[in-house]
Amino acid sequence: MLLDGKAFSEKVKSQLKNKVDKLRKNGIVPALAVIIVGDDPASKIYVKNKKKACEEIGIYSAEYAFKSDITQEELLEFISDLNGNKEIHGILTQLPLPKHIDPLIVAESISPAKDVDCFNEINIGKISSGRAKIFPCTPAGIIELLKENNIKIEGKACTIVGRSNIVGKPLSLMLLNENATITVCHSKTENLKAFCKQADILISAVGRPGLITEDMVKEDSIVVDVGINRLSSGKLCGDVDFDKIIGKAKFITPVPGGVGPMTIAMLMKNLVILAEEFTKR
Repeated sequence: MLLDGKAFSEKVKSQLKNKVDKLRKNGIVPALAVIIVGDDPASKIYVKNKKKACEEIGIYSAEYAFKSDITQEELLEFISDLNGNKEIHGILTQLPLPKHIDPLIVAESISPAKDVDCFNEINIGKISSGRAKIFPCTPAGIIELLKENNIKIEGKACTIVGRSNIVGKPLSLMLLNENATITVCHSKTENLKAFCKQADILISAVGRPGLITEDMVKEDSIVVDVGINRLSSGKLCGDVDFDKIIGKAKFITPVPGGVGPMTIAMLMKNLVILAEEFTKR
């Protein structure tokens, strides 16, 4: 069966719209500041999709575009101003950033109270301690999608391929908090196939087409494909050999239409939570 992230994301956004309507009635207009640096075409598409999602549920979004030669100091100063702006509830910087700007320093410069991407070390630390209210968007989308389809996580063997700060590492903490048993694989892992083959839930977040083949997947397992790659033909695909694995896995995410829409839905969810928290201060 397909794990349809596109359909479920619409359900999530509908629920969030009700919360946004309630906030607006109380005089709070949830607002997202999106910073984009440079002219990366993919980044422009991602920003456009985020703005569209905001419009759908009543969130105000402000885009701040800078040329690629902006200095790191100038960018940090601008973020500092947004941190102090009481009309803005969430701030994100679209990745990738130019090479002369350190994304970790930028993430740390965003106030934890406005860190809608949940990249700040303070917010990541709260996941580890079990005190988090917001979560990194892609990992959160994966877990929500599993739960929506009544897929049991507790006690299951979960293998994550990829250890990025955006997906692999926080997802391992979040699944651990769901009482799963976690294995994290990466480019230095020896015998990747063996670790994948033992997984009840296999998640690939590498960005390499064809990485996960049929012989690496356990019968009736759950396969979540986070990768998104554009082939020379122009076709989008994930890390997983979808056509061959779909007949072997019990559940599998398509690319596109699986994890991607859930990532944006979780971004909206984080923004609404931050706006709600703002009303309590």
